[in-house]
Amino acid sequence: MHDAMTAGFPGSRRVRSLAVLGDSVAAGMGDPIAGGRWRGFAPLLAEAVEAARFTNLATSGARVAEVWRAQLPAALRVAPDAAVVMVGMNDTMRSDFDPLLLRDRLDHVVRSLVSAGAAVVTIRYHDHARVFRLPGPLRRLLNRRIDALNRILTSVAETHGAAVVDLDRLPGAYHRAAWSVDRLHPSELGHRMLAAAFAAGLAAQGLAVPVEVSLTCSGGVPVTRLDHVRWLLIKGVPWVLSRARDLAAFSLISLGRKVFRQPRREVPVCPTDPSRVWPAG
Repeated sequence: MHDAMTAGFPGSRRVRSLAVLGDSVAAGMGDPIAGGRWRGFAPLLAEAVEAARFTNLATSGARVAEVWRAQLPAALRVAPDAAVVMVGMNDTMRSDFDPLLLRDRLDHVVRSLVSAGAAVVTIRYHDHARVFRLPGPLRRLLNRRIDALNRILTSVAETHGAAVVDLDRLPGAYHRAAWSVDRLHPSELGHRMLAAAFAAGLAAQGLAVPVEVSLTCSGGVPVTRLDHVRWLLIKGVPWVLSRARDLAAFSLISLGRKVFRQPRREVPVCPTDPSRVWPAG
């Protein structure tokens, strides 16, 4: 790991209130602690910025619509100086995936947080197939959608001056130790890497990060080989089958468009200056 990922940053503005919005990763899944609870990157980030108030609004399974409709109003009520928005992956795995609608809602979320005075950090997603093996057709479809989502997230972040953590460029992001037993959520190490990257993103916007984020794992519950086998049989295979069924409708619609020559809705692509997208690490 690079030392820069774990260094403290003496920014000029202190964080009084930190809000985290998003899905199961933002909620901490993959990093179990004693008592059957999840920790994740959010409390580690709150410690790093020494936030007086920390609010994690993320929920498992959340999609962009939920963040837009429910999590954003709750976040604005706590008047955050800093906010993390990590959402969109669940949308790519559903048959009603709509890039134009996602862009409108994500733009509203980030614009609202920035207008309220928050420094915002969001995400660009990695190549999911390098972590979780999927059947060829499902893998190709998912990759196209993740690419569309990443373009949206980058465009929205650039428009509103938010920082972006690029998981594909995050050092160690594809190492097996960075992922939990399900390969869908980060492990404790992966969550610590995210916390460090988000801290650097906030620091790049002038916020103080007085405490370094350690990449040394501690406090988590050990995961055994039996846990791997149990997850594969009970959750892994059923999850792949359910996503395949859900996306079958999309495949039929796509076939229908080709037959009747209906135009597809395209993702708006804005000119991008790569140097403006903050690369983690």
